Amino acid sequence: MKNHDLVYLTEDASHDAVIEHINEEAFGPGRFTRAAARIREQGPHDRHLSFICADDGETIASVRMTPVIAGSVKGHLLGPLAVRPSHKNRGIGRELVRIAIDAARRAGSEAVILIGDPPYYMPLGFEKVAWKALEFPGPVDPARVLVVPLGADVHERLNGVIAWRDDVAEAEALRKAS
Repeated sequence: MKNHDLVYLTEDASHDAVIEHINEEAFGPGRFTRAAARIREQGPHDRHLSFICADDGETIASVRMTPVIAGSVKGHLLGPLAVRPSHKNRGIGRELVRIAIDAARRAGSEAVILIGDPPYYMPLGFEKVAWKALEFPGPVDPARVLVVPLGADVHERLNGVIAWRDDVAEAEALRKAS
């Protein structure tokens, strides 16, 4: 049996093509019709909070984080999270989620939100969001909307529309206001 040399790295532009291939392999063409994809197409993900796993130099998994405003919560939408079939069930996805949440916490994010399977994500610190509290740009099963609250009163403030958040424009507006 081959020894695996797994390395977790911050995503950069050189990973784009292989990440696209991994996501296509994991989710197929239907991935573009999902509500989370509607949010992601509104603006770019945050490369500083997005990560890959490489095995002996080959990228075999990734997770991306997209800045969002959800109600009044400034957070990040986690996903897609995908692992090549050859490397599934080894804890790689769970480790990528842990790394992404820790990075979001350090960056001052108030929450990490996703649409996913509660049995997989709840042991990783995710909690259910109140039923239909968030309005997505497309149909979503409310039982699959989950959050890791990182700020104060997150559950109370997760109420309303969820959409891409432009951190660059926000930072510029704050700079001009001061």
